[in-house]
Amino acid sequence: MTIFERLHMPPLDGATAWLNSEPLGPAELQGKVVLVDFWTLTCINWLRTEPYVRAWSRAYRHDGLIVVGVHTPEFQFEHEVDGVRRAIDERAIEYPVAVDNDYAIWEAFDNHYWPALYFVDRDGIVREHHFGEGRYERSERVIQRLLGVERETISVQGTGVEAEADWNQLGSPETYVGYERGEQFASPGGAEFEKRRSYRPPERLGLNEWALTGEWTVGREKITLERAGGSIGYRFHARDAHIVLSSRGPDPLPFRVNLDAGAPRASHGIDVDEHGTGLLRDGRLYQLIRQSGEVRDRTLEITFLAPGAEAYVFTFG
Repeated sequence: MTIFERLHMPPLDGATAWLNSEPLGPAELQGKVVLVDFWTLTCINWLRTEPYVRAWSRAYRHDGLIVVGVHTPEFQFEHEVDGVRRAIDERAIEYPVAVDNDYAIWEAFDNHYWPALYFVDRDGIVREHHFGEGRYERSERVIQRLLGVERETISVQGTGVEAEADWNQLGSPETYVGYERGEQFASPGGAEFEKRRSYRPPERLGLNEWALTGEWTVGREKITLERAGGSIGYRFHARDAHIVLSSRGPDPLPFRVNLDAGAPRASHGIDVDEHGTGLLRDGRLYQLIRQSGEVRDRTLEITFLAPGAEAYVFTFG
């Protein structure tokens, strides 16, 4: 057992809204095994775990399992409940979701991670926890033990952004672009914070470096394009390349992705076509590249054809 062996599950009454359910309190959860899943809609690590959580909810709900998703936002735009609703629809999430915009539930659990799983027995005691991806078979066995059932574990295959990362080829880290956590910025002269400025790329990007071209404002958690035609370049080594985007205006924003200065062709991600054409509609994670064939160092460039695009973080898989 873990340090949580005798910790009672904190209440969920700090939620600012509930989706897929009326509010769940001690009366509704009494006698149930509960799996609490902390998530935020743009997190690639959560997206890759979600097929398992979804499958466990469906497979064990008649045995007495209740999965409760707790959506605690990382970025400001993730506070919008409509965005959480869209994510629930896109991911086919049927279990209850507590919207934790004030971090009340997060703090009650003393949680620090997305995703985070807490396994609660029928007496309301947190028996185990797991942070991050992986360990799926063990997690399912914990659920079975708490439920008092024993059977074969579920076979799960994620697709699209939910597909498991190619860990053997993953050579690029999560990279934030706002100044609070940003690093590896390579545009000459560095960044100026909270100030509209014109940027240009270096002569070449080193592995895991990124740079801006055009007029941008570098903010605390995001960068914002001020004039059409601006771009972000990144030199990466991974099968998949993603970026979290939102927009400061209501209209969809077209963008174009190049891979090594050409169209991505067969290496395009699910949010662009083979010519690299994409459309920024909602605040979420966008998959730009899924390399076909050999994985090697590549340079991607995403160019926005209208102002107002906001970028937060690159992630890879």
